[in-house]
Amino acid sequence: MKIRHSLKGAFNATLNANRDSALKRNKSSAMYLKKVDGPRAVTLPDGTVMTLADLPSKTTRRWVASRKAAVVRGVLYGLITQAAAQERYSLSDEEFAAWVRAVSEHGEEALKATSLQKYRQL
Repeated sequence: MKIRHSLKGAFNATLNANRDSALKRNKSSAMYLKKVDGPRAVTLPDGTVMTLADLPSKTTRRWVASRKAAVVRGVLYGLITQAAAQERYSLSDEEFAAWVRAVSEHGEEALKATSLQKYRQL
């Protein structure tokens, strides 16, 4: 019985020491957020949250409809400015305006490459 109690005491002492050292480590390693211009996230009308991580990569070269729509949504809801988006993705004023016009007149379906001719005729 004495051995069991002494083992419990030694085990508890080890647990407490490990817990204390873990607490000290956690206090010294704080997490910091990088300062960014503008909001980190915006809430869209459907309730979803859009962050900068939801935008396409800066090196995007293949523009599918979903990526175009993400950039347009980001600009329209204030996540990123139009100037920042155009600089980040090397877009011309005309190209970005065409994306916005297509979405406002025909929805996100109009951003698909196969739909361009169809919606341009309307």
